[in-house]
Amino acid sequence: MRIPTRTRYGLRAMVEIATGYPDKPISLRQVAKKQSLSIKYLEQLITPLKTAELVRSIRGVHGGYLIAKPPAEISLFEIYLALDGSVALVDCVANNNRCPHQDSCTTQPLWAEMSDALEKILKSKSIASLLEEMSQKRDVANN
Repeated sequence: MRIPTRTRYGLRAMVEIATGYPDKPISLRQVAKKQSLSIKYLEQLITPLKTAELVRSIRGVHGGYLIAKPPAEISLFEIYLALDGSVALVDCVANNNRCPHQDSCTTQPLWAEMSDALEKILKSKSIASLLEEMSQKRDVANN
C-alpha cells in the first residue's frame, strides 16, 4: 500500500501553513522553499484544501494561507479525504456493488479491515499532533 503523493505533499503543506496559525499567513513560496516542493504542484493541492474549508487565503502584500480552524480540530483524515477522496484501499471497499465477486470474495473483509484501521489512525491524529512532533524533533536537534 502506498499513500498518494498528493496526500503526502498536501499534508506537509498543511503542517507548514499551520505554523502561521492563527494570524501569520504563509505564502506558497515559503511552503515550497521549506518543504522542497514545486509551487505549481502546491497550487494544485491548495484548491481542494480550500474547497474542503481546511485553508483560507489572505490577499495583499502580507497575504498567504492560513489553516481555517485550530490545528487540534483538523484531523489527518479530513486532509486525506480532501486530497484523495477515500481511504478505501480497494474499489470494492469503497463501493461494494462494483465487484462481481462480492458474495464469494474471501479477501474483501481483509481490505475493509485494513481500510478501517487506516481511517482510525488518520482520525486519531491532528495537525496539532504533527506540529508537536515537529517541535520535539527540533528540540532534540538543538540539544
